[in-house]
Amino acid sequence: MSAPAINRGSEALLTPGQVATLFHVDPKTVTRWAHAGRLGSLRTPGGHRRFRESEVMELLASLTTEARH
Repeated sequence: MSAPAINRGSEALLTPGQVATLFHVDPKTVTRWAHAGRLGSLRTPGGHRRFRESEVMELLASLTTEARH
C-alpha cells in the first residue's frame, strides 16, 4: 500500500487509493462500489471516505475464492 492505514481504535481504516491498490482498480471504482453498497464506508470529519480494513479483506477473500472455483 502506498500510505499507512489510519487507525481508529483497533480497526484500521483504508483510503480509496489503498483499497484500489489491493483490488488493482481505479480509486473511482472503489467509490462506485461504496455508492452501490458493495463495500461499506465511513466519512471523516472532512468528508473523505474511509473503508474498514476487515471488510475490505473479506471482500477481497470472497472474490479470490470465487475466482478459484
